[in-house]
Amino acid sequence: MMSSTKRLLSLSTALAIALPSLAFAEPSAELIEAAKKEGMLTTIALPHDWCGYGDVIASFKAKYPEIQVNELNPDAGSADEVEAIKANKDNKGPQSPDVIDVGLAFGPQAKAEGLLQPYKVSTWDEIPDTIKDAEGYWYGDYYGVMSFLVNKDLVANTPKDWADLLKPEYAGQVALAGDPRASNQAILGVLAAGLAKDAKSGKEAGEAGLAYFAELNKAGNFVPVIGKSGTLAQGSTPIIVAWDYNALGWAKTLNGNPPTEVVVPEKGVLAGVYVQAISAYAPHPNAAKLWMEHLYSDEGQLGWLKGYCHPARFNAMVKAGKVPQDLIDALPPAASYEKAYFPTLEEVDANKAAVTGAWDSVVGANVQ
Repeated sequence: MMSSTKRLLSLSTALAIALPSLAFAEPSAELIEAAKKEGMLTTIALPHDWCGYGDVIASFKAKYPEIQVNELNPDAGSADEVEAIKANKDNKGPQSPDVIDVGLAFGPQAKAEGLLQPYKVSTWDEIPDTIKDAEGYWYGDYYGVMSFLVNKDLVANTPKDWADLLKPEYAGQVALAGDPRASNQAILGVLAAGLAKDAKSGKEAGEAGLAYFAELNKAGNFVPVIGKSGTLAQGSTPIIVAWDYNALGWAKTLNGNPPTEVVVPEKGVLAGVYVQAISAYAPHPNAAKLWMEHLYSDEGQLGWLKGYCHPARFNAMVKAGKVPQDLIDALPPAASYEKAYFPTLEEVDANKAAVTGAWDSVVGANVQ
């Protein structure tokens, strides 16, 4: 144990010497000063129990007390965030978001529509190339896998896989954690269900997932209510399909009342990446850049890990001995993640088009 710790420490020291301009860089004094002059940062769609965001926001406020954090619509979906930029192009007031945190498919869409401005954080090189825009218009921040959160007071037998959810014993119990016409989490929940039916990732799995949810709805098992910790506790959505970090965060908040279980299904284990970006129309562009530096610093990345998310720099930080073992141990077993499938951007886009375009006609459940 000691020798491996020493080895990690020496590796960490070597990296500190070899990479001063990367993971160990601090934001420039000029950027900090410019951000403080702006005095505000406007975020959107950041629930405090999502991925540890409450503590991440609090640590930013503690570090930069001169900057007021204005939080818009915490329960918005990715599509709502993109629309908020569009709707406030000419508005420099408090309803105009500086930054967005959206599903992978929404980054390139917003870039293509001219809604983003590029910025490369100082730890840029440690963000995997596959989850960032080469020009810096958007960049992956964290990922999780699709899971089931179960209210054990109401569900006797915990479902282990997607096929289980179709059983009569789960009548009126299964919900998605968002509207699949607008929420990235729900759109990818449909993709995961399609992958579990051995469909090819992308359009084919999206269509197979729609067929699955149509069957679930026809069986009377699907509940057209957006699932969250409150609906789980009240019993209106005893089983919620959600990202593992949301499920684990909600379970922690509920603190055994009711007792819960979080399950990563045996098939259709889907990994989903979320990305950060700065609005092209940001009223506080320097505060936005400083926020990004905070999110991609060691402190910010570990903040997400505390919220049960795998941060973008996870692999580089583990190699550098920067990730405490207790944070790794708090996640579901590593074996659950070994089967995780990371869809390409093209597959995510094709699935999104299939799901948002045909949910109403194929499934016909008005989720709200």
